[in-house]
This record gives sequence, C-alpha cells and structure tokens, in this order.
Amino acid sequence: MIIKTSTMKNFFLAVAGLFLCCVGRAQNFALTTNVLDYVNLGTLNLEASCGIARNWSLSAGVKYNPFSYGEGRREIAERQRSVDAGARFWPWHIYSGWWLSGKLKWQEYNEGGILSLQSVEGDRLGGGFAAGYTFMLNTHLNLDIGLGLWGGYDKYKAYECLRCGKIVDAGEKIFVLPNDILLTISYIF
Repeated sequence: MIIKTSTMKNFFLAVAGLFLCCVGRAQNFALTTNVLDYVNLGTLNLEASCGIARNWSLSAGVKYNPFSYGEGRREIAERQRSVDAGARFWPWHIYSGWWLSGKLKWQEYNEGGILSLQSVEGDRLGGGFAAGYTFMLNTHLNLDIGLGLWGGYDKYKAYECLRCGKIVDAGEKIFVLPNDILLTISYIF
C-alpha cells in the first residue's frame, strides 16, 4: 500500500473539516450515489457535496467493493477502496444543468477474471475530469448523467489468477482510465 494510514486519517479529517465549514455557513448540501457503480459487481459508493458559491460546489466521495463472485478459476472480482475530493463548476446554478468537475483520487484495487484469468492488484493515485448534466426532479431530488476520465500513477502486481499468488508482472506505470460513468441520484438538503 503506497499511502500510510496516518495520511488517510489526515485526508479524512481535512474533508470532514471542509464540510463542517460548508454546513455551518448554511450552504446547500447534497448526498449522491451512482447507480451504475452498484451494477459494477456491487460497488458501494457515496459522495457528499456542498455549495460554496452560486456556481461552485466541493465534493468528497468513497467507493468500496469487497465482493468476488464464482469459485476457483471462474472467479471474477472488481474489488476496490477509493477516496476522492474535488470541485464542480455549474455555469447556471449549483445542482442544476450542465457541469464540469475535477478531482484528486486514491484507489486500492484488485481486479480480474473478467476478460482473462489474470488478476491485477495495486494502488493508484491521480486526478480526473468529468462533465455532465443534472436534471432537477423535484425540490430535493436530482438525477445526474455524466462521463469522466482519470489518470496518474499506478504501482501494481499482476497474478496468473485471482487466488493462485503466482506473480507474472509487477511495476509502476502511468495510466489513463474511464473514471466516472454516472447515472446518479442526489438528495439535496
């Protein structure tokens, strides 16, 4: 694991402090979950955001997937733990219409068995950009659609299969991957 526990603890404290400041100033606050992440082999996810100006909101999110499916050589997994923090620009008004976002993200992952028997695990650290549109369903409920990419540094190990432990490759590399394929439901406070 690249990032130490104390670093993660400091990250969470900084994000919690940010949101306490936002809530204390009586700004708009939202909780969001991405429906498509649940379709991705059961990835649990939650994002909190607060408006800091008419056109800007800050956000922090977590994703967690401890699940694997099948047995032996037929096992598949898309396990991960990730945290991210970022900002979103809304040309018209926060939580409505078009938006652009940027974020920093850390991810610990273990995936494999989907396209081949091989599996890969490691840590990724990087930044991403996304764009999309928010539909206001009612006063408190929104539906977001969007797409994004992220890239950065990846320290990984590749194995022959998910459970065998035989390392076939290891190293460090730069990556660019799809990050956000969004169909989210938001509750606005």
